[in-house]
Amino acid sequence: MKSVDAEQWIEAARHGDLAAFERLYRHYVDRIYGLCLRMLANHSDAEDSVQNAFISAWRKLDQFRGQSDFGTWLHRIAVNEVLMMQRRRPFEAAADWDAQLPARMPKLDAQIDLEAAIAELPDQARNIFVLRALYGYSHGEIAQFTGIAAGTARAHYHRARQFLQRRIGLEDKHD
Repeated sequence: MKSVDAEQWIEAARHGDLAAFERLYRHYVDRIYGLCLRMLANHSDAEDSVQNAFISAWRKLDQFRGQSDFGTWLHRIAVNEVLMMQRRRPFEAAADWDAQLPARMPKLDAQIDLEAAIAELPDQARNIFVLRALYGYSHGEIAQFTGIAAGTARAHYHRARQFLQRRIGLEDKHD
C-alpha cells in the first residue's frame, strides 16, 4: 500500500469513514492475525485478540499521531491485547519447561513444525521469542510491552532459542 493511500484512509477513518477503516483492516488483518496466533498458539484466542485490537484501534484512532507507521502502532495495540488475554487466563505455575524435554527427541520437519514447537513454549517465552525473532522488536521494547527487565527478556529469548533448537533437532554446537 502506498503511504499516501494509508494516510488518506487514516484521515478519513478519523472523521468516521467506516469504509476507509475497512480498507485499513483488510490491509493489516493478516499480519495482525499472524502475530496474535503466534503469541497465543490458539486460533480462537487469536481471532478474539485481532477483533479486540481493531476495535481498540478504531476507538483510539484520534490518538495516532503518525510518528510511527500505522502498522507499527497497530502491532503495539495487538500485542497489548494478547498480553491482556493471557493475564485473564488461569494462572499457569512457572514450570521448568526446559528441563521437561526428553534427552533424545524425534526430529521434526523444521519448516512445518517450527510453529508447533513455538506453540509448546510457555506464554511469556513464546511472546518474547515471537516479538524478537519474528517481528524484530528489541529487548528493550519487549521489556516495555511485558513489564519485565530487558535482561530478563534477553534470558527468556536465549532459553527459548535453545529449547526450539533442541526441539526441532538443530542442536547449536556453539552454546
